[in-house]
Amino acid sequence: QVGFQAGNGGEQALAAIPRLKPDLVVLDVMMPGMDGPTTMGKMRADPALADIPVIFMTAKAMPQEITRFTELGALGVIPKPFDPMRLTHQVFALWEG
Repeated sequence: QVGFQAGNGGEQALAAIPRLKPDLVVLDVMMPGMDGPTTMGKMRADPALADIPVIFMTAKAMPQEITRFTELGALGVIPKPFDPMRLTHQVFALWEG
């Protein structure tokens, strides 16, 4: 099962993740309220969520940004705009390493 949480920001994602129990979370870097990196940081601090892999989506897909996000612990980054026809392939390619 792959879980995607669409919503209004990191707080909503953090509230939904324990209930949804996803195998993977895709977060936008820029979200209202709590951004994606902060949301992932809070996930890593919670033992129940710490091992859930995270992939970021961002319009700022510069090499140094991608490096920063992967150093924070993300599996990878999908640049925006993305091709909806390739999104599933991109997610699984990052997830499977």
